[in-house]
Amino acid sequence: MSACVRIRHDHTAHSSPPSRASGIKRPHSPPPPRRGGRFRIAGADLSASITVFLIAVPMSLGLAVAMDAPLEAGLISAAVGGIVAGLLGGTPLQVSGPSAGLTVVTAELIQIYGWRTTCAITIGAGLLQILLGSLRAARGALAVSPAIVHGTLAGIGVAIALAQLHIVLGSSPQSSAAANALALPEQLGRLTPAAPLIGALTIAVLVVWPRLPGRIGRAVRRLPAALASVAIATAVAAVAAPGIARVDLPSWRSHALPELPQGPVLALATAVFTVLLVASLESLLAAVAVDKLTADRAGGRTADSAPPVPVALAARPVQRSDLDRELRGQGVANVLSGLLGGLPVSGGAVRSSANVRAGATGRAATVLHGVWVLLAAGLLVTALEWIPLAALAALVMVVGFQMVNYAHIRNVHRHREFLVYGATITGVVLFGVLEGVAIGIAVAVAVALHRLARTRITVTDQGGRHLVVVRGQLTFLAVPRLSRALGQLPRGGDAVVELDGFFMDHAAYETIQDWSDAQTAQGGRVVFTGRSGGRIAEPASAAHSCCRPWTPWRNHHCHDQPGQPVDARRAAATRAAFAPGENPAADQGPTGSGDAEADARAADAADATAGPTGRFDTPGDGAAAPRRTGAHRLASGLSSFQRNTAPLVRDELARLAREGQRPSQLFITCADSRLVTSMITASGPGDLFTVRNVGNLVPPPGAEAGDDSVGAAIEYAVDVLKVESITVCGHSGCGAMQALMSTRPDTPRTSLWRWLRHGLPSLERMTSRHHAWARISGRLPADEVEQLCLTNVVQQLDHLRAHESVARRLAEGALQLHGMYFHVGEAQAYLLAEGASAGSGVDEVFDRVGPCDPNHARPYDITDLSDPAGLGDPGNHAAVSAPTAAADPADSPGSGELERTSA
Repeated sequence: MSACVRIRHDHTAHSSPPSRASGIKRPHSPPPPRRGGRFRIAGADLSASITVFLIAVPMSLGLAVAMDAPLEAGLISAAVGGIVAGLLGGTPLQVSGPSAGLTVVTAELIQIYGWRTTCAITIGAGLLQILLGSLRAARGALAVSPAIVHGTLAGIGVAIALAQLHIVLGSSPQSSAAANALALPEQLGRLTPAAPLIGALTIAVLVVWPRLPGRIGRAVRRLPAALASVAIATAVAAVAAPGIARVDLPSWRSHALPELPQGPVLALATAVFTVLLVASLESLLAAVAVDKLTADRAGGRTADSAPPVPVALAARPVQRSDLDRELRGQGVANVLSGLLGGLPVSGGAVRSSANVRAGATGRAATVLHGVWVLLAAGLLVTALEWIPLAALAALVMVVGFQMVNYAHIRNVHRHREFLVYGATITGVVLFGVLEGVAIGIAVAVAVALHRLARTRITVTDQGGRHLVVVRGQLTFLAVPRLSRALGQLPRGGDAVVELDGFFMDHAAYETIQDWSDAQTAQGGRVVFTGRSGGRIAEPASAAHSCCRPWTPWRNHHCHDQPGQPVDARRAAATRAAFAPGENPAADQGPTGSGDAEADARAADAADATAGPTGRFDTPGDGAAAPRRTGAHRLASGLSSFQRNTAPLVRDELARLAREGQRPSQLFITCADSRLVTSMITASGPGDLFTVRNVGNLVPPPGAEAGDDSVGAAIEYAVDVLKVESITVCGHSGCGAMQALMSTRPDTPRTSLWRWLRHGLPSLERMTSRHHAWARISGRLPADEVEQLCLTNVVQQLDHLRAHESVARRLAEGALQLHGMYFHVGEAQAYLLAEGASAGSGVDEVFDRVGPCDPNHARPYDITDLSDPAGLGDPGNHAAVSAPTAAADPADSPGSGELERTSA
């Protein structure tokens, strides 16, 4: 169906996307900003900006120390990131500044090329960010495996912690993470107590500060832990260790600006690309995290250590980040930071989360934090120079350890991607960021290929019938083992093939189909089932567009759409056809020739049946095809059935013709043309004994007045067919109920009136005070018509119980009654509560039926991402198999024909 329904009504295929000035909201983007509005500063933004500023200053200085960069460069990047990225970025609450993820990369660039060339590399990375943001490539950056991204950040965190540990111990870091690890024993041998004690004090305050108990603790925790730890360490060092190494901010007059890069072009390009990759990924991941934090705050959910969410903030609508705009804003900030001699800029998770939890409402908090950093860089130089380097190093070391997130490790282990995660960390620590990312990608590809090629095939003898279980994906790599396993089965024997996977390529399909045809030709019987044991009965590509293969719903509206050109109809018909390898009947085509092109021509010929004028407009002339008459629509539909559906159901109908009908349900519903009973109940031939009339009415015994058709159907279904249940199904917008409500005493006594009078008890029941109104679970009926539709279902169940045959079977416990309501516009079914259906309940409530079967299976409810497809391979989130129709393998309609190529 998805290939046939038109989704554009007023726009041509070449219409341009709406401009920003048009006010039309793009998907996944915040609404356009209001023009001419003032930059408003709320009280919450002011207080949040101060909180973030108190975190940003020590963090910026600490990162500059970690990179061996000029200390004022950290303050410059913090100010530029806050003001520029805050104004231009697409995530209003994200706070940008010096990048923790780029610490190792920047330190290496400074060591190789010097500070001024590193600034030029930052400018180049910023220009590329602007370009990628303009090309709308930001969303594509998130396609990188999370295991690689988190592994990269964790590897950087390990490298940061190893480097800063040397400063905490009173020495200087080495050039690489491996060298830092190897030099630790020597460093511990010549240890001086001052710096390690100050570093330990800083770490202790960082850990204890958020956990201070009591009323005093809640008041003290308003001061950020980063600022408190550095302030306490600075005060203790001033008294106990006056000679310890401290921050040395040089004069702004000696500040170095960028120069033209000097060095090999390929090496410089690699450096620019590395800065671009890490800074962009870190910013975009932080933006997504900020969206989640904002959504949690809007829902009233906060962390235990966070202040309560104000009601005004919780009521604010949540806007998703514009990632392309965010990438452009980060690019502009990096260009300006590089021009001013600052560090590379990216969005920071620590600063951003503090901003959200402090109650910020807009980008004013981010911008003001940058202003405060700029003022501090000019006015607080003397105070900043009292900070010990060991305290800043300890602060950054804790940040590095926090980048190795246990929650991330647990998630990648749950999704069976720990090998990718570990390889990425090892590559980053031993070889560098870019090399580590490349190693992670290579390992991820190898793991994916291994999973794709790993197929387990087991054969079990079940007393004359063999069970073949195929677990994993069926590709050409598995064909040799598959052929060997199938070849070992006795020829002409019965077999059940259980396909436990979600992909089958053409080579595997042909192998199974050829074997199945050979078994069938020699008198064997082959049944194909899915993992749950349900018979595979339809192509996977059609699983979401039709409920069973015998319903032509997938091809609905493909034949004649008013106003659709002939060539568009042909294209729609071609898209609706099965792709080669998805279904054997489709592969052979209507003529069984196996020639897809010839079958398409045959379909075109059948679809080009002459209209009222004897012909259609010639293809390509742009004219709309005339609307077919009823006779031509009937002929076209019959032709479509014979071509597409009859080959799939011929064996099943032949079996039903031999064995007779044995339906389990009597289904009484309205004659409304919008109600497709087989579709909404996922049923097929032989399942339902259906009675349709105007208004789904059940006249009580003795009131038929010459019309015994409904009573006869009930008696036949209950006494002869021995159905197990009877369902009365009403629906929304029922014309019979509308006509019943508008009936007046002077209404003409037509055939329709004489029939609708059987619904007068429903109208009396709705207006009576002795009966509770029927209700829909979760909401009230929309209007009086819907209320009458619901009440009518309950009333007709009472009429059913008055029939002698129904009452007898109910007393025996061999029959159940059900009430059902189907909302056509919502495609939503509701079932009457069991007590009300049985006539014993007080509340007449129709409960919503979710995407689960009565046994509470979850075919579409994918809430557990650890195994979304139920395939035992939680690493594959994109491929989720559709549920198959549960049926006994012994009732298979085919004689060994493989009707679906993926489970």
